[in-house]
Amino acid sequence: MERRLTTIMAADLVGYSRFMAADEEGTISRLRDARTYVIDPAIMESGGRIVKTMGDGLLVDFQSPVLAVRAALLMQRNLISRESPQGEDRRLRFRIGIHLGDVVIDGDDILLWSCQLAKEGYIYARK
Repeated sequence: MERRLTTIMAADLVGYSRFMAADEEGTISRLRDARTYVIDPAIMESGGRIVKTMGDGLLVDFQSPVLAVRAALLMQRNLISRESPQGEDRRLRFRIGIHLGDVVIDGDDILLWSCQLAKEGYIYARK
C-alpha cells in the first residue's frame, strides 16, 4: 500500500436539504454554476485535485495546507461576490475543513482517517 502525507479539504453546502426542498432544479443549477465558475477554478489555481464529489460536497487533495487555505479563501471570496444579489437566506455558503495527515492511496482514491478529520472540521463549524 502506498502512503503519503497530504492535505485534505472537505467542503459541503450549508443548508443543502433546505435548498433542495424549496427548489430542487434551481439548487442543482446554482450548485453546478458555483462548481464551474468558482469552486473548480479556485481548486485548480491552487494545485488541488478533486478526489470525490458527493452531491453537495467534495474531498480535495492538496500538496500543502497553505495551498488548501488559499483555495478555500478564494472559493469563499468569489462565492460571496457571486451570491451577493441573492437574498440572505438564499445565498450558497460552504463549510470547509482542512487537515494535514497520512493517507493510503488506492488508485485515484484516498483512504484513511485524515479524510474523516477534515470532514469533522467542518462539522464543528456548524455548531
